[in-house]
Amino acid sequence: MTSSLAGLPDFFIFFVIATALVGLYLATYTFATMHNEFALIRQNVISAATALGFSLVGFALPLASAIVHAQTIVDCLVWGLVALSVQIAVYWLVRVVMPNLSERIAAGEMAAALFLGAASLSAGIINAAAMTF
Repeated sequence: MTSSLAGLPDFFIFFVIATALVGLYLATYTFATMHNEFALIRQNVISAATALGFSLVGFALPLASAIVHAQTIVDCLVWGLVALSVQIAVYWLVRVVMPNLSERIAAGEMAAALFLGAASLSAGIINAAAMTF
């Protein structure tokens, strides 16, 4: 039993770091977008929840990869910040293709939300796979 709990301190450390990075991601992402996701979600705008939810999963996948591959806490933090940066870049790249993206999401348009969500998720999958440090 004792040996199975030997990794518990490391689990807590990485879990707390990951939770903090998720909080930082949500704060940064919602600041970077041109619409207020949480206000829209409180108003039951499903497109906002869809886009934010998929982007969060797109961030969590490479964050999980960073945790698995990290040799140190610093590795985890650095690669978590890389994952955060990739997701912000994806939002801005999708805005290039769809300049009225935020307005469409705020208006409840699911096509725009799903396109952004799919782009975010795809980038997260590729990002996670590329983390081979």
